[in-house]
Amino acid sequence: MTAETLPILYTFRRCPYAMRARMALWASGVKVILREVKLGDKPLALREASPKATVPVLVLPDGKVIDESFEIMLWALRKSDPDHWLDGESPEALTLIQRADGEFKKALDRFKYPERFAEEPGYDAKAIGVQFLEELEQRLETNLFLFRKSPALADIAIFPFVRQFANVDKNFYTALDLPKLKLWLDTLTVSKEFEAIMTKFEPWKPEQDRLIWGSRV
Repeated sequence: MTAETLPILYTFRRCPYAMRARMALWASGVKVILREVKLGDKPLALREASPKATVPVLVLPDGKVIDESFEIMLWALRKSDPDHWLDGESPEALTLIQRADGEFKKALDRFKYPERFAEEPGYDAKAIGVQFLEELEQRLETNLFLFRKSPALADIAIFPFVRQFANVDKNFYTALDLPKLKLWLDTLTVSKEFEAIMTKFEPWKPEQDRLIWGSRV
């Protein structure tokens, strides 16, 4: 397979949506042309591929564009899933992912960036976020991971956002009585997959050589 026949991934290293997409691509072994984006200076090619101009964006060799991180995860894992992450694609798991992407992400954004959002009377972003974490803690009573003894789809889809929540106020997070959740987060954060996808790259420029990226490179 040549560079011309590989998908192109627009990504940003610290974006949790991009993290989970990269983790699924890495686990699948699918090679891509990686283009690290500087969010303050988004390249024209990204904006032409997806008018939303948000990362991640995956441009397939046939021109099809996938600009939702969870859809990129599914696309990659349906091609190759050696760790059987899709075994966790149950209705219960999908509902949990939807809640993480919806209610938890809303609380996370308002907890992290309160100055960006108008005051919503009665809405306590921190408390709503913690309530979701407490639900995850209860789920982790049975296994080290959310649905089984090894990572699956929901773990990888959700944990970048929990990691971001934990980093907003580390003293607050440390004081929470959530030992199983903290072990889960720490385990995923030091995993070989997460370490591999957090390599630093310079922002892509059109004149640069193509960077082929993936676990089978």
